[in-house]
Amino acid sequence: SPDIIHKSEAGGVLLNLREPGEVADGFAAILNNVRTAAPQAPIDGVHVQRMVTTGQEVIIGAVRDPQFEAIVMFGSGGVEVEGLRDVEFSLAPLNEDEAQVLLARTWAGRRLDGFRNLPPADRAAVLDIICRLGQLAADLPELAEIELNPVRVLALGEGAFAVDARARLGA
Repeated sequence: SPDIIHKSEAGGVLLNLREPGEVADGFAAILNNVRTAAPQAPIDGVHVQRMVTTGQEVIIGAVRDPQFEAIVMFGSGGVEVEGLRDVEFSLAPLNEDEAQVLLARTWAGRRLDGFRNLPPADRAAVLDIICRLGQLAADLPELAEIELNPVRVLALGEGAFAVDARARLGA
């Protein structure tokens, strides 16, 4: 539902469903959970996707600002986004060098190089997503905002996957 921003808080996310029967039961459970948590919210469907259990969580997004046009954001994602407030912004579109600077301004970006028990993550995949999302935001003036959160960044060379996303069109 477009009315539910945080699906997990409404019971709209189930993990570790490995068999077809578990997925069917999960579908029914999600519908029940969401109808209970947000009875007025329209339910457009249930999205099933590959579960990514590893990787560092980051947030990547873009917003349209009346003064500055398209702005890209990057930082710590998942449940950390509100708690850590580790998010930085840059004008879009960005080239790879500008995206590198954006990453360097955040703990999440520096952590991609490895930290303590965290191996180096696929920084190139993150840079690609940032640059593409920035170009998308610059090219589509009707796009008011888009947020990929969390994006799971896997080990070096293994890519990055958006686990959840939302977009809103503006006037």
